Amino acid sequence: MIISLIIPILDSLPAFRNCVNILSVISSSLHTRILIILVVKIGFGKLGNIGSAPLIEFLLDERADRKDIEACVVSSGAKMGMEHGTEIGEKLGEFKPDLAIVTSPNAALHGPEKLRELLMEAKIPTIVVSDSPAKKAIPDIEKAGAGYLIVEADAMIGARREFLDPTEMANFNADLLKVLTVTGVFNILWEEIDKVVQSIQEGQLPTLPRLVINKEKAVEASGLNNPYAKAKAMAAHEIARKVADLTVEGCFSVKEPQRYTLLIAAAHEMMREAAKLADEAREIDKAEDMLLRRPHYNDGAILSKRKLLEQPKKPE
Repeated sequence: MIISLIIPILDSLPAFRNCVNILSVISSSLHTRILIILVVKIGFGKLGNIGSAPLIEFLLDERADRKDIEACVVSSGAKMGMEHGTEIGEKLGEFKPDLAIVTSPNAALHGPEKLRELLMEAKIPTIVVSDSPAKKAIPDIEKAGAGYLIVEADAMIGARREFLDPTEMANFNADLLKVLTVTGVFNILWEEIDKVVQSIQEGQLPTLPRLVINKEKAVEASGLNNPYAKAKAMAAHEIARKVADLTVEGCFSVKEPQRYTLLIAAAHEMMREAAKLADEAREIDKAEDMLLRRPHYNDGAILSKRKLLEQPKKPE
């Protein structure tokens, strides 16, 4: 953890009177407030890709103005072998993070397992973010003392050469991002990571999250107000979750090209419809001027508002 000093800030500024996660020292002679911000260093290790991975570090600092965290991202691109896990672990170790987030498909594979092993050996608190196949790794993750956020709706893509090109890959992920965003999955990710960041700032031993994010947990966290919006979001979540049934069958079980191509094409059409439902859910709350927005303040505090033209406020 590193310390950042911001001086001087006039004590009369109301915006800084109730800041959280900040140690304040008042200088009576200068009538100034010295803010000592404890900066938590977060290392993100990314092997391969899942829908939760591309934006995860940005969910914590959506306007790039937080003063209480510093992020470093190390990625192996599409590859996720053991050698890639080793290399990412070594590079993240050089950053000396206070917290590590590991994203990958199927955290039970050797590459993600190796990366977790290196981080835990370095005594770095680690949270694994992965998809449904990672449930097989939960006992090992818990035994190692790490946390996990397993995203059931983060479905596998239809990775057959006859079907998947760069455009199709990007389009599928765009639809998946919409689903994970609106249904509340992303809210759970950043909220749980923020809780750990806050505990580190307060000098506590962090309690790492251990959650399997299902439809009910996701929609509860979505902030959607209208019950029909919640119903549409839940439907979107479940369609996305079932996409993996078809893509796994098409990629690993069926051998005939005509059969597996139709299966994975159908799966991508399902994700497209899930994204439409998610968009419809958000539009309902927008039409009622009840859309929840929760931006970060620059000290990491969470503000909130519902009305479009009102100012976001800290919770009372």
